[in-house]
Amino acid sequence: MRILLAYCSLSGNTRDVARMVRARCEALGHEVTWIETDIQTLASVCPEGAAHDLYVLGAWTDNAGRTPSEMKRFIADLVDAVGKPEHVAVFGTGETQWGAEYYCGAVHRIATFFASPYPRLEIEQMPHGERDALKIERWTDTIVSRHEISPHADPARLHA
Repeated sequence: MRILLAYCSLSGNTRDVARMVRARCEALGHEVTWIETDIQTLASVCPEGAAHDLYVLGAWTDNAGRTPSEMKRFIADLVDAVGKPEHVAVFGTGETQWGAEYYCGAVHRIATFFASPYPRLEIEQMPHGERDALKIERWTDTIVSRHEISPHADPARLHA
């Protein structure tokens, strides 16, 4: 399966999660296109086209639960290139110290924009230890397997 993994990171926390997701996808035998939205554009990485089987987007959360501008730009470019993809999974990092109503707000906004059928992955600040590593691995396994399952499968049995 061809997976496009695009993320933005301010402090490196979201990049750390993205690296773990990429490593798991590749370990499962999938081809991953990697885009750092704060320094790369969709056109520069995918000049032949942006069509992929699964889109995995990651972001930190900006002021008051907002999506960072570089991810907004990337999303606009993606929609211009392929329309709103059906298969978009979203992950991100956030800090509850700024208020539960803002925690991982970018994750919620992006997932809502794409009407994502996939579970969301939220990590407090940065991935810490084995517990977060296992959470990221299970989430990655879930989004990949959910995409590969027949559309006639029973969705009630799929839980992250």
